[in-house]
Parts: sequence; structure tokens; C-alpha cells
Amino acid sequence: MAGALRYPAQASALIIFAHGSGSSRLSPRNIQVAEALNRRGMATLLFDLLLPEEEGERRNVFDIKLLAQRLTQAVRWAGDEPDVSALPIGLFGASTGAAAALVAAGVLGDRIGAVVSRGGRPDLAGDILADVKAPTLLIVGGEDFGVIELNQWALQRLESEKAIEIVPGATHLFPEAGALDAVIELAANWFERHLGVKNRKSDAHR
Repeated sequence: MAGALRYPAQASALIIFAHGSGSSRLSPRNIQVAEALNRRGMATLLFDLLLPEEEGERRNVFDIKLLAQRLTQAVRWAGDEPDVSALPIGLFGASTGAAAALVAAGVLGDRIGAVVSRGGRPDLAGDILADVKAPTLLIVGGEDFGVIELNQWALQRLESEKAIEIVPGATHLFPEAGALDAVIELAANWFERHLGVKNRKSDAHR
């Protein structure tokens, strides 16, 4: 799987991204979030959940089991990478990637220290929501009608530490002025709180 690992000097956590339907590791939104997390002392891994030949099959985009397996493999791969193997891990999921992140967290247990969902479909994680141990933050746009209700449904079924934050005036992809900045602040604070992030360096390395 193609991916990009970035880590600031003395990074104290690793955030692995699970993008949503129709997106990739090159998503400008996820790149913006990842760069902000780098500046706050977190390493980031963005990678493609599907192979190029798989992306043409629409059903693969909603195959949460497959996406979660790929994400789980990425977590295990990170465990063998010397630069990041000792770091606590957080998962950042968007759209269907949020469901994959929660399923992976349910499977990996204490290996995952925190989960953040941006405009996600955590409801697609189904019954495994009750198995998630990682503190989970659900971020939804205030104008993302329908998705708000699905996140509220999922929140009720999570038994770990949990919270939901609704960004006023934001739609599904958070394109409005200041909306993605709000997502970044909420996500960074959640990861810092639950992953013990202390260093905030701006000099990231590939």
C-alpha cells in the first residue's frame, strides 16, 4: 500500500489516517490536518486503503471489514518501523474511514490510544462499537444533516470515553471558512490529552 510517513523531531505519538470514500492519501483536507498535527509534535501516516485496481469497484469503498483489515495491517507495520514503533497510536478517520478506524480499534484493543472521526460514518462499525476501548471523539458539521443523527446513534453505543463536537455552520467536507481549523483544534487537543503529546516541533522529516 502506498503511503507517506512524516515525523517531527522527538515526536511523541503517531496518528494513522483512514480516509473516506472517493479519497486517498493525497486528500488536501487530510494533508492539512496531518501537517497541523506534525507542527504539534505528532507523527502522521497517510496511506491508500485500496489498491489502484480495487478503487474502481464502488462496493470496496463501503467494505468496512476490508478497510479495517488494511488499517490494522498499517498499525502492525508501524510497530516494526524503528522511528515510530514505540509511539502511542491514534486513528483519524473520515467518512467510511471512521468506521474502519473504530473496527480496527475494537480489534487492536489497548494498542490504540485514541480515535477521532471527522464527518464520519461511525454507525457502519455496527456492533463492534461496544468493543472499542480507545477514547473516541466524533466531529460533525452542524449542517451535515442525517450524518449528525448517525453519529449520535453511534455515540450512544460506544462504551469507552467518548464525546461529540458539532462545528456550527459546517457541511460534510468542512469547506467553510474556519471549519477545518476547528476540526484540527478539536482533534489535536483530543490526541494530546489521550496520547500524552508534549513536544510541538515544526521540523518534519520524510
